[in-house]
Amino acid sequence: MDTLNLIESFADFARQKNIDRPTMIRILEDVFRTMIRKKYETDDNFDIIINADKGDLEIWRFREIVDDNSEDIWEHDKISLSDAKKIEPDFEIGEEVAEEVKLIDFGRRAVTTARQTLIQKVKDLEKDILFAKYKELVGEIIAGEVYQILSREILLTDADGNELVLLKSEMIPKDRFRKGDNVRAVVHRVEMINGNPKIILSRTSPVFLERLFEQEVPEVYDELITMKKIVREPGERAKVAVESYDDRIDPVGACVGMKGSRIHSIVRELQNENIDVINYTDNLELYIQRALSPAKISSIKIDEENKRVSVYLKPDQVSLAIGKGGQNIKLASKLVGLEIDVFRELSESEEEDVLIDEFSDVLEDWVIEELKKIGLDTAKRVLELGREELIRRTDLEEETIDEIFKIFSQEFEQE
Repeated sequence: MDTLNLIESFADFARQKNIDRPTMIRILEDVFRTMIRKKYETDDNFDIIINADKGDLEIWRFREIVDDNSEDIWEHDKISLSDAKKIEPDFEIGEEVAEEVKLIDFGRRAVTTARQTLIQKVKDLEKDILFAKYKELVGEIIAGEVYQILSREILLTDADGNELVLLKSEMIPKDRFRKGDNVRAVVHRVEMINGNPKIILSRTSPVFLERLFEQEVPEVYDELITMKKIVREPGERAKVAVESYDDRIDPVGACVGMKGSRIHSIVRELQNENIDVINYTDNLELYIQRALSPAKISSIKIDEENKRVSVYLKPDQVSLAIGKGGQNIKLASKLVGLEIDVFRELSESEEEDVLIDEFSDVLEDWVIEELKKIGLDTAKRVLELGREELIRRTDLEEETIDEIFKIFSQEFEQE
């Protein structure tokens, strides 16, 4: 391959990969200097002139003329007078010889290797550019088209044909994508694996929900409303604490929109995830009350030392506070940063009841916690629910449930 074809083909390839001209020239020069070092051991006394637009390449070797009997004759930047005269008869000792080295002088194999090296360097640079580009996009929403569905992940391509990875663990459980579908997700992280950038997306990250609010709510995008904290059970429920620094703006109303117009598209994108938007406040008791919405709390006891809070509610509010599968109380706990324990207020007729915590000497803690998850905080409430319903609503084994009923029944028989 001649010089013109080598440089022109490389320049075309580099332009296709969006490599800028200075970088392209630098890569060319690096490769040719490597060729020179392999042949001449050093490139100190060589100049390389490249015109990528015309496909021109000039390599010049500079040496000082010395006497044929000089001790310096073997140095890389020296040439004997007799050899210099073969280039130009008029040369004299002490003058500098500028000799052009043709690409063909390096041999066909070296030129072929150079071409392969040039292409590989561009591919490596392209990977570095892609890695740097997506490293800056971490936390931003991007769209990709599904092109392959695997058992543990879905592969997508962006607008430039780059591969993106959406792991099944980063998908909303209700997500069902087919080849050709357009998918929106947030850039979760970027890793370099065996020299190849791996761009991992997420639809379950709280950041994805935050970015969706930025797209749908101008006040959030303009930072008039701040998203203080977001917690999610992807595809099921989310709680978002928002705050406005402008008294004229209702942060909750702005995020929800008229008749839910703003939040509707977000809910649809998240497979009908139920989103509770609440006003953030520094008043911890009020914040806890809002976090447990829609339940109405009667009283609160906060144990900041142990990072726990006990909330007391009327019987008809307990299930609202706990929520389906314990989602509401779990998300509320994450939102306020405290472990929330829900207790039912006892009526006068129930005062003779016994809190299940008092059975900690005969029941293991995890069993008591499992009962509390479904709003059962007293022995009588457990007995009233019944054995079959307890089997259906908890993960407890039947033998354990039988033991619970035996212990609780004996308590009231003794009375």
